[in-house]
Amino acid sequence: MRLPRTAKVPFGGDYNPEQWPEPVWQQDYRLFDQARIDLVTLGVFAWAQTQPAPDVYDFTLLDRIVDRATAEGRMICLATGTAAHPAWLARAHPEVTRTDFEGRRHRFGQRHNSCPSSPVFRRLASELARRVAARYAGNPSIVAWHVGNEYGGACYCDRCAAGFRDWLRRRYGTLDALNEAWYTTFWSHTFTDWDQIESPSALTEHWRGPDHTAFQGITLDYLRFMSDAMLATFLDEKAAIRESSPDVPVTTNFMGMYRPIDYHRWAPHLDFASWDNYPPDDSSPSWMALTHDLMRGLKDGQPFWLMEQTPSHTACRDVNPLKRPGVLRLWSWQAVAHGADAVLFFQLRASRGASEKYHGAVIGHAGRSDTRVFREVAQLGSEFERLGAATLGARTPARVALLFDWDSWWALELSDGPSRLVRYQQLVLAYHRALWDAGVDVDVVAVTAELSRYDVVVAPALHLLKGDVAGRLAEVAARGGSVLTTFLSGRVDENDNAFLMDVPGPLAELMGVRVDEWDARGPEFVNPVLLGSGADRVEVAGRLVFELVIPEGAETVGTYQADFYAGTPAVTRNTYGAGDGWYVATGLDQAGVSWVVRRVLDRHHLVGPYPDVPDLETAVRVAGDGTRLLFLLNHRAEPVEVTARAGAVDLLTGDRVEAGDPVTLAARGVLVLREDS
Repeated sequence: MRLPRTAKVPFGGDYNPEQWPEPVWQQDYRLFDQARIDLVTLGVFAWAQTQPAPDVYDFTLLDRIVDRATAEGRMICLATGTAAHPAWLARAHPEVTRTDFEGRRHRFGQRHNSCPSSPVFRRLASELARRVAARYAGNPSIVAWHVGNEYGGACYCDRCAAGFRDWLRRRYGTLDALNEAWYTTFWSHTFTDWDQIESPSALTEHWRGPDHTAFQGITLDYLRFMSDAMLATFLDEKAAIRESSPDVPVTTNFMGMYRPIDYHRWAPHLDFASWDNYPPDDSSPSWMALTHDLMRGLKDGQPFWLMEQTPSHTACRDVNPLKRPGVLRLWSWQAVAHGADAVLFFQLRASRGASEKYHGAVIGHAGRSDTRVFREVAQLGSEFERLGAATLGARTPARVALLFDWDSWWALELSDGPSRLVRYQQLVLAYHRALWDAGVDVDVVAVTAELSRYDVVVAPALHLLKGDVAGRLAEVAARGGSVLTTFLSGRVDENDNAFLMDVPGPLAELMGVRVDEWDARGPEFVNPVLLGSGADRVEVAGRLVFELVIPEGAETVGTYQADFYAGTPAVTRNTYGAGDGWYVATGLDQAGVSWVVRRVLDRHHLVGPYPDVPDLETAVRVAGDGTRLLFLLNHRAEPVEVTARAGAVDLLTGDRVEAGDPVTLAARGVLVLREDS
């Protein structure tokens, strides 16, 4: 694990000067100076310019681009240029393009169109990376290498099918083991030769799309294989870079909660994590907080880079809202609050044509510096300049972990029952939102992560159990911690086969419950759930799935209020060792989730300093010397006043506050408080 060496939070983003004549470059760097932009990401889509023909490499243009950035004193994140292959490559080697889920071989076009199993693609991509690194490795302005760009998609060609069979041989060793794992006695699917195995697609095991499969185990393994296949192409390029640049860190930009690729499988192979923040709408602070926490958790809490965000709006959606005044600054500081050690944009200058010509940019088509967006970027750049190195390398002292698992995500949404309306990401978001509202610092980690430092572990929809996770969760509770899980957890093993035991499988002893039956209804159906007792009693809504819980040691915390199972447990708590296990048997609304989560946190005195101020986000980072940095972020469009809990200095203004002082945050305002020792 290593981060790029920088003296402050790098500030800048994707810059594509190959799209404009050189006189425009001069104007751009003048504007970069005004905005305090000190890092440029270069060459992301430069393959066609750098290698215009099979045996021709021409670095003339890239040399000028890199030399100009160096002369202007900018840090450089230099890409390998392999994010989209050139037209000549697809013409000379048509097998390089992908075959889609429907079995159609694609021709040249778009960008995510390279087959990860193609030997030609892998050879030429790694050779380009090798030559780029060899040419520029001695340039001290280069602080990071950027391989590819936003890896994604899938291929179903014959080469991928062959690669899948090789992957399966390594995973299972024998056909007997594979047949057992895939439960192939069902529907006469027993394989007697490796060559009989097909890629699961619309032509084989699927109907109604990629999530409807006759054999979940086959499709689950293909998702794992495809994630690994794309990782192999990244590793090829990283190895090529390392031949001439052994010390400069290497990354690729992830896409947050991106379903097709298991980033936990990739994380050990990146020197540092980076990601592109494009939330689903213009009012999703808790969604972004979850994803920042996930990216930080990929490398055991190591800070990450925010590689891309729009300064104003995107262009790829049907509707592309504009960031309101102050939101660019607020969301950038939110990233830093959750562990970002760089804040970068896509794009620095607006593309003149093609699909991203209306995508937001720091510099618009007219090249003006008097736009609102440019002024906000410049203000933010000045703040990062003032901040200096204060946050670099600082860690988040979380005592709460939320488990995020791609295998469970895939398995849950591939399942034929009990409800396809249950979406893993939305369920995880609801529980993280409850933690976010409570002002709790959270590590979002893999199920394989070390859990000994956490007092609370939240594991929504831990559908697929692999390895020793059930035992390690029990250890958390046994030593005095709390474990919270939900309906549809503990259902299947790593091959997506049901456990031959009571639901929730290996989690049953920890949770102290048994589930024999479950009901599923449409989204319009609500079964009220009564939580708590006395003055603490509240009625909330349960939806989608209703597990019928039989306590086996657990106490009832909430009960269903309707249907033939009215009065039976919907939420339970089980004493286990010195701690407890909480089980939520239905899809509670946000109020219900927050009620349960708050009770769990209260036991450990983990609720944040301002839990009752809506949309006031708090986050803490601790520097290597023990300096504690408290971030306050007001996501409301009106000011908020709170009381300082400790003496501190605001690093953005230099103003001092004392414990007990009133502190006002402007609408969408930010405070970065260095608290007294």
